[in-house]
Amino acid sequence: MTANAPDPFAVPGSVWSRVSPRLATLRRVEMLCAAMLLVVLLVVLAVMVPSTRPVVAVAVGALLVVSAYGWWLTGRQVAAWGWVERDSDLVVTRGRVWRRLDVVPYGRMQLVDVTAGPLQRAFGVTTVMLHTASPSTRARVPGLPPEDARRLRDRLAERGEAQAAGL
Repeated sequence: MTANAPDPFAVPGSVWSRVSPRLATLRRVEMLCAAMLLVVLLVVLAVMVPSTRPVVAVAVGALLVVSAYGWWLTGRQVAAWGWVERDSDLVVTRGRVWRRLDVVPYGRMQLVDVTAGPLQRAFGVTTVMLHTASPSTRARVPGLPPEDARRLRDRLAERGEAQAAGL
């Protein structure tokens, strides 16, 4: 990108809403559980097959390095999630390495879905998903406190109905 080229991810004049930092904690706990499971499996392998101990030691070290990087990256990725409610559409952005910007016109929304699995509920977060006629639409806003998710769902449904009525 040249210095004079406009940023394709910029939304001028908009104030971004951000997801809860509890989402980073949730994702880190999930990652820690998976890493611990792998370590247990590797230790069992080392005990059952003693000749694999050097390989297991290297694998555990690599797992620790990858987990530390994942821990750091998770915080940055969660901080990159944001959304803006504009007059005619919802803009959702995410990603640090591979950036993505989704613009979903309210009139194209067919369903606003709020989900929360057991771990999400334990951490007090939910996910708002937007469904359109296009199967490629993946606009979602994870990591919202339940009350914020309810308010966003209601506003999106209301704006979607108003836009669809004008068609």
